[in-house]
Amino acid sequence: MADHLIHEMSASVAAAQIRSGSLSCEALMQACLARVVEREPQVGAWQFIDPKRALALAREADLRQPVGPLHGVPIGVKDIIDTADMPTSLGSLIYAKRQPDWDAACVAALRAAGAIVVGKTVSTEFAYFQPGKTRNPHQLLHTPGGSSSGSAAAVADCMVPVALGTQTAASVTRPAAFCGIYGYKASHGEFSLSGIRPFAESLDSLGLLARSVDDISLFRSVLLGRQHPDRQPASGPPRLALCRTSQWALVSPSMQQAVEALVQRCRQAGAVVSELVLPVQFDGLIESQKIIMAYEAARNYVFETTCHPGQLSEAFTVLTDIGRNLGQQDYRQAKDALRLAKRLLYSLVSEVDAWIAPAAIGEAPLATAGTGDPLMSRMWTALKGPSLCMPVSTGEQGLPLGAQLLALPGDDDRLLQVGQWIERMLETP
Repeated sequence: MADHLIHEMSASVAAAQIRSGSLSCEALMQACLARVVEREPQVGAWQFIDPKRALALAREADLRQPVGPLHGVPIGVKDIIDTADMPTSLGSLIYAKRQPDWDAACVAALRAAGAIVVGKTVSTEFAYFQPGKTRNPHQLLHTPGGSSSGSAAAVADCMVPVALGTQTAASVTRPAAFCGIYGYKASHGEFSLSGIRPFAESLDSLGLLARSVDDISLFRSVLLGRQHPDRQPASGPPRLALCRTSQWALVSPSMQQAVEALVQRCRQAGAVVSELVLPVQFDGLIESQKIIMAYEAARNYVFETTCHPGQLSEAFTVLTDIGRNLGQQDYRQAKDALRLAKRLLYSLVSEVDAWIAPAAIGEAPLATAGTGDPLMSRMWTALKGPSLCMPVSTGEQGLPLGAQLLALPGDDDRLLQVGQWIERMLETP
């Protein structure tokens, strides 16, 4: 690969070339940093970055044998995830100078496998709605989504091959969809959240943003402590379902067409695709997710709302005010609704490997309108299963459109196998 294209390498390919000796860690890091220099003034993906230190670490990595499967691979880390050697400001002026004493568990695991943290990527305020400086690399007037804004933009613009994100409603899925990359939200509880600022602990999950499913599988294996990642696609065409959900009428025509075209291509490639129609017990789950999120956030951010109210955005203040006014009975009823729906879901999807739904209501809106509507992921996040956003088309404005691949809680391996099958299918002429 030509030197000027090294920054476009996937993490899997780059790591393999570093192990074989055909690519140096320094060359890879220089290529990624050159891309940052070129594009960061426009895109604004980074909250903190130390290019000199990143390059020094890459040179040091070249002087020793690979320490793990990610040796020399540059990564970005969302700015609500603690790093011992870099500030973690949580997307808030309150914590602009905050310096953690240790790494979050996920950061420590990736570093132990050889990854090099280039910097901290922009997060919305406390991973909620107040946007940061980041813009969509495809069209700079548009949002990259939130809250994992900088992670999605940095990966989409080839500044790093992979970045960490988190999701409480749609904070990995929506940015991945808007930026035209892959976004994986793990099953709730799949990964350690130690060292990650909680927003709503019943909903929070760690996620990965990347340009291939192979990269997601590789990083997931490291986070789980596996010696050999399972990166083999499903042995044959999967059994899929299309779930339009009761929000289908709110989805843009171009997104509807993109999802239906994906389903048709899967059928043509041999997949059996059925319709998943959700019963009425699912109709109130979006509201249940909102209740749980507001209730828990209000109780997790008592210090900020009481000691620093003047430094909080209006959106965050409104959310925590709502949460404080919710009673424990409201909270329990919302959780009960989710438990009932989750039990029903197991019976509804017992005959499929995964199901497909829109990842967002449409293309990325203008940045002046905010980070976009999390509508299409709220219910699925609340049900605690894994999701994989896949870039499938472009809309009327020329911006990416993404579909969600979803599975039952704990079925992450199978979900990614199906995702690899679809990725390869889409790459076939």
